[in-house]
Amino acid sequence: MRAAHMFYLIAGLFALSAPFLGIYPVFMMKLLCFAMFACAFNLLLGFSGMLSFGHAAFFGFSAYVTAWLAAVHGWGAAPATLAGIVVSALLGLVIGVLAIRRRGIYFAMITLALAQLIFFVCLEAPFTGGENGLQGVPRGSLFGVLQLKSDIVMYYLVLGAFLGVYVFIRRVVHSPFGQVLKAIHENEPRAVSLGYDINRYKLVAFVLSATLAGLAGSLKTLVLGFATLSDVQQANSGEVILMTLLGGSGTFFGPVVGATVVVTLQEYLSEFVGGWVTVIIGVIFITCVLVFRRGIVGELAAFKLRR
Repeated sequence: MRAAHMFYLIAGLFALSAPFLGIYPVFMMKLLCFAMFACAFNLLLGFSGMLSFGHAAFFGFSAYVTAWLAAVHGWGAAPATLAGIVVSALLGLVIGVLAIRRRGIYFAMITLALAQLIFFVCLEAPFTGGENGLQGVPRGSLFGVLQLKSDIVMYYLVLGAFLGVYVFIRRVVHSPFGQVLKAIHENEPRAVSLGYDINRYKLVAFVLSATLAGLAGSLKTLVLGFATLSDVQQANSGEVILMTLLGGSGTFFGPVVGATVVVTLQEYLSEFVGGWVTVIIGVIFITCVLVFRRGIVGELAAFKLRR
């Protein structure tokens, strides 16, 4: 426990001081948004056992809603973000109701098909800007007090949101509700035999995951100032799966590590190798699957137990 506490202390100090260490704040904010996205997905995959191939639908559609309300209708940062979160929650409810009664690959294919439907809506709908997306999204201010044009102010807002999501997920997993999710993940027939309505639990977990993914998408739009088709593409769903598995599915900090590795490689390595960065990330993922099947954090935790 002391080692874990020391790790969290070091990570916290680094996160708080990152803007003053010469690290580009926008890069850190992008990393935190995708770390939030990966943590939200891990709640579904790592702790509930549901593999979704369409989580980019919640991330991307929430980004579009926030961008549209802020850029076109002049909404403030808080109401536009809240609207994006509500829409992603409702979308999660609709898709969840249709998908959770299926198992395994059938569940994954339903989420993929419905996510592709959302992609075509974002491509063809008049308010989304088509292939150009929505540009020039203003950050504005938070309740007229905090001016979010400042990268430093925006960074600490995103950091606070990430910490809130991280603590919330830990609380959910350690709650009686989370214990039932773990039971469903490990032995679904036994959970049914104990009298649990597993579809209800899985639906709540799905909606929670979609809501948190929507928060990540909305904040990403405010940080970068645009929402594009790449936010809602299937490739984005694949990336969040990669982040979760690379860091360690079923661990709390694993998705954060996975998001850090993937986003850092995409941001800095692409300048030197261009499109080959995708190949390099793929090689890292294959190596992780073959050598570190539990992911980076999962293998470290297993090594500590063996010691």
